[in-house]
Amino acid sequence: DVAVLDPPRTGAGREVIDQLAAAGVPRVIHVGCEAAAFARDVGLYRGHGYRVEQLRVFDAFPLTHHVECIAVLAR
Repeated sequence: DVAVLDPPRTGAGREVIDQLAAAGVPRVIHVGCEAAAFARDVGLYRGHGYRVEQLRVFDAFPLTHHVECIAVLAR
């Protein structure tokens, strides 16, 4: 089983990540378009025992500070 999340710039947040963890989802693919929110969300996953298996960052908007981040997390 895997959950795929592509939340808004504000990120998934604690409530969504808590629900995924409580549901026992073993793998998550998380897409983030705002680096700070993405980092916060990854920290929330780690608090539930998930580890980052893969991480990719894409410079989809050259000459700006915007990047797209994709993480595969598992527990």
